[in-house]
Amino acid sequence: ALPVIDVPFDRIGVDVIGPLERSQAGNRFILVISDYATRYPEAYPLRDVTAKQIASALLKFFSQVGVPKEVLSDQGTNFMSRIRQQVYQLLGIKRVRTTPYHPQTDGLVERFNQTLKNMLKKFVSDSGKDWDKWLPYLLFAYREVPQASTGFSSFELLYAHQVRGRLDVLKESWEATDSPKTKNILTYVLKMREKLQQSTALARENLISSQVQQKR
Repeated sequence: ALPVIDVPFDRIGVDVIGPLERSQAGNRFILVISDYATRYPEAYPLRDVTAKQIASALLKFFSQVGVPKEVLSDQGTNFMSRIRQQVYQLLGIKRVRTTPYHPQTDGLVERFNQTLKNMLKKFVSDSGKDWDKWLPYLLFAYREVPQASTGFSSFELLYAHQVRGRLDVLKESWEATDSPKTKNILTYVLKMREKLQQSTALARENLISSQVQQKR
C-alpha cells in the first residue's frame, strides 16, 4: 500500500474516462484528478486525449493548487512522460529533478471514476449531449459527501470547514428580502435543490458501495 499523504496535493492521481458520447461542445473524454490527502476531485472535459490537451488541463489545476510532488496514473509510463514534458514546456521549465510518475493509483482514482460514471448516467439528457454541463454540479455534490475512509468531506479536509454552497447563498438572499426577483430565485432554488439532492444521495450511495467492495 502507498504511504498516507498528509499535505494536500503533494500526490495526485490522474486518469481519463471515455470515449463518451460527444457533447454539444464537442467533448468526448474527462480528465479526472484526485488528491490523495483530502480525496478532493477535479475533472476537465476534453475533446481528445492528447498529451498537449491533458497538460493544458493539468496546468490549470496546478495554477490553483500548486505543482504536486507525485502524479500517479495507470495510463502508461511513456504516455505520462510525454504529458510531463508538455507540462514543463508550458511552465517554461527546461530541466528539473522530479519524482517519477508511478504506474499505480492504489484504487483511489478508479473508485472515483466509477462514482462519476454512475452520477453522469443519472443526469445526462436523453441524447447524452449535455453531460459536460453537469460536471461542476456533480463534483460539488461529491466534495460535500463525507468519505467513509476519513469521516470528513473533501471540502472539510481541504478548507477545515464545510463550504457555503449555492443553495446557502440563495436561501440567505430569499430570507433577507421579499421582492419579485427573489421569488424567481426561489423557483430556481427549488428546481436546483432537487437536482443537487439527487447528486448528493447518489454520491453517498456509490461511496458506501465502493467502500464495501474494497473491504471484501
